[in-house]
Amino acid sequence: MTVDARSEPPPLFGVDPGEVLAPTLDPATLAELGTFGPERTLAAGEVLYRAGEERWDFFVVLDGELEVNQDDASHQRVIAYGPGQFVGELGLLTGQRTYMTARATVASRALVLPHEAFRRMMATRPAISDVVFGALIARRAALRNSAAALTIRIIGSRFSPEALALRTFAERNRLAHTWIDLEEAEDVGELLSSIGARASDTPVVVTPSRVLRRPTPGEFAAELGLTYRPVPGRVFDLVVVGVGPAGLAASVYGASEGLDTVSLDSIAPGGQAGSSSRIENYAGFPNGISGGDLAARTAIQAQRLGAWLASPCPVAGLRPEDGFHVVVLEDRSEIPCRAVMVATGARYRRLDVANLEEFEGCGVYYAATDLEARTCGGAKVIIVGGGNSAGQASVFLSEQRCHVTLVVRRSGLAATMSQYLVERIEADPRITVVTETEVRGLAGSPHLERVCLEHGPTGDRREVQCSALFCFIGAVPETRWLDGAVVLDRQGFVLTDRALAGTELRHSIFAGRDPLPFETSVPGVFAVGDVRSGSMKRVASAVGEGSSAVRSVHDFLARTP
Repeated sequence: MTVDARSEPPPLFGVDPGEVLAPTLDPATLAELGTFGPERTLAAGEVLYRAGEERWDFFVVLDGELEVNQDDASHQRVIAYGPGQFVGELGLLTGQRTYMTARATVASRALVLPHEAFRRMMATRPAISDVVFGALIARRAALRNSAAALTIRIIGSRFSPEALALRTFAERNRLAHTWIDLEEAEDVGELLSSIGARASDTPVVVTPSRVLRRPTPGEFAAELGLTYRPVPGRVFDLVVVGVGPAGLAASVYGASEGLDTVSLDSIAPGGQAGSSSRIENYAGFPNGISGGDLAARTAIQAQRLGAWLASPCPVAGLRPEDGFHVVVLEDRSEIPCRAVMVATGARYRRLDVANLEEFEGCGVYYAATDLEARTCGGAKVIIVGGGNSAGQASVFLSEQRCHVTLVVRRSGLAATMSQYLVERIEADPRITVVTETEVRGLAGSPHLERVCLEHGPTGDRREVQCSALFCFIGAVPETRWLDGAVVLDRQGFVLTDRALAGTELRHSIFAGRDPLPFETSVPGVFAVGDVRSGSMKRVASAVGEGSSAVRSVHDFLARTP
């Protein structure tokens, strides 16, 4: 049986857990923290919070000792904290239910910062929050690499698209979890019966509070407390729809500038960039950075500043009301807000192959990360596409000792791919570029085994054996959910500000002013990043647009009663 507690990710953000895991605060800092919460006396053995609780407090030890255990039953200690140290984990910022149990080992005294007071402290005391934030990040990294990851287990087949979706959600959200592959289990029946499940129940997710049978990522997220929960009577200043680079930047700047911000994504933070193995042309990272790392850093930054990030949380529609907007979710719940930022980006086109759906998530993938690379296991793979995403995937999978065939419809790569990637691909003996070629068929059972390729000029077809096909063949704007709410261009991208013709500005408010930068045909609705018509379709430009558009949101709110 394959039991992979961390699915082989690098330490979160590259932080060395040993350096900042349990810092000791000085008396002046303790006194300042005392203004955010009361002091409390704890009896020996008293439980501070239990695994599975939705809301939990931040505890700072004044005297005695507090410990965190893996669960109530085993009392297996994960770590203990003494005077001047604090108890807490990254879920305090992300909203995830706790999956540990904390208790006092001896009679103790502690400062107790309730959840909202803790968030206020993190937003208003940067010197303290830097230390606390570093420790929370380091603790998550340590938990992902320890037996504590057994508190959340995903059990299924590596050939199951449903299991892959759950694993992708867990990886993209940097959850401490364990993956158990049934394809290598010695006694599947005994393993499943030990948790009260059967083969027909898989994939299964085991959490501290319950066993989920064949859950969707949304049900998994709801169990962990990571989805959006309606707040009666609350009208947000800004709802960001789509949490790729543009949406994440808007979330950071919106929250940092005092806007009550909620950000929604149908999968997880990061968008297409979050599935990129390495981004090497993003300013400030000379050695490159993975899309997952960039997304995780920015998501935590937004949450630290007060934004509420919820995923998976698919949006189904947008409806204007008198003086505000309503974002309608797929479950028909509604979020009222004063302004909306459309940042849903674009999705990769699907191959025009009859049995494509049969192999999606079971040999056909739209991302090339550590998760997919481990499935390939150094075998032969095919990558379809001639853009930077295809190039980055080719180099990454080659580094994982895969033999890569890069299939391109054009006669070469130079017109569509950055030169640094072209040069790297040409110099890599594990990458073969096949030009003027398209995919015509897929075959295998139950997993993809063969791909039929057709050479365009000659019409010659041949079958190529492979363990996976990665598809990066252009982008389609993710604007279906808007359903005519704003004006789009011919390709379905959102038109904004100067690109809007006068006849398209039908709202009365535009009789007295021009659209603000990034504003759509609907006042108070803005569009940024790949979903916007005329955008650069690059990570850096998307971040710039998301950041800049928040200024337009402020301008709009200042003009609106």
